[in-house]
Amino acid sequence: MSKKFTPTPHDAVFRQFLHDKATAQDFFDIWLPDDIKALCDWETLKPESGSFIDPDMKPYQSDILYSVNANGVDGYVYCLIEHQSTPDKLMAWRLMRYSMAAMQRHLEAGHDKLPLVFPVLFYCGEKSPHPYSTNWLDCFERPDIAAKIYSQPFRLMDVTTLDDDAIMQHRRMALLELIQKHIRRRDMTELLDSIVKLLSYNYYTDTQVVTMMNYLVQEGNAASPRTFITEIAKRAEKHEEALMTIAEALKQEGYQIGRDDGRQEGIQQGEHAAAMKIARQMLSRGIARDAVKACTGLSDNALDNLMC
Repeated sequence: MSKKFTPTPHDAVFRQFLHDKATAQDFFDIWLPDDIKALCDWETLKPESGSFIDPDMKPYQSDILYSVNANGVDGYVYCLIEHQSTPDKLMAWRLMRYSMAAMQRHLEAGHDKLPLVFPVLFYCGEKSPHPYSTNWLDCFERPDIAAKIYSQPFRLMDVTTLDDDAIMQHRRMALLELIQKHIRRRDMTELLDSIVKLLSYNYYTDTQVVTMMNYLVQEGNAASPRTFITEIAKRAEKHEEALMTIAEALKQEGYQIGRDDGRQEGIQQGEHAAAMKIARQMLSRGIARDAVKACTGLSDNALDNLMC
């Protein structure tokens, strides 16, 4: 019997059997641990599509996926079965990947809590016993470090709770942390001295400073953004030229910021022409292209046209 009617006969016969609901229920009764079975309302057992799409739009397929309502409580349990006839060292990671894909699809269906997904590997390969770990942490070069990372709460860096004095010691991160801590809470002019002090350390490129000032203009609270930036420019010698260019930009006709209910409405009519004029001035002064893009919002294409 050398002729194969299907390219993957082992998988095909497995799927044919396990797609039958009664057969699947027997499988779960035999192979699931008692505490997981106790969670399941088997009357609600139903097959689900095991086809998933990953972020770069490549499809991938788990063998069998069933869902079942949690018994007596709100929630869902998914039982994922993967058939394997050839050992795969990273099979535990594949099972984790399929499990997370099932969780994601559950959320996309409108649920706001993750379901339990219980993966099972069904192995029938020539090599016996199955030679690789089914603990997905063992797929890492350093399982001990991976266990520490993924078995405890993820690190939270809550900038809103940091003390300003502590932030000021954070070197090249300090400006970003300070501004984003207060951007929704304070008049930015109250931070003038701190911003000038941080700029005096010469940690930041013109591109970073221009990007930050553009952010302050759009999202921050300052009675007069132009006056605010002009004052910073006077006191931050290294970045004076770049900052004064922004201040001048705010004066340009057609480049005025409007607000509605605290939200930026955007740039008024004539925006593109004014932005092109500002960009031309900035480029002629030798200001970095990335900084020009950050300040004007122009595309690479538009900037290329300026150079023609």
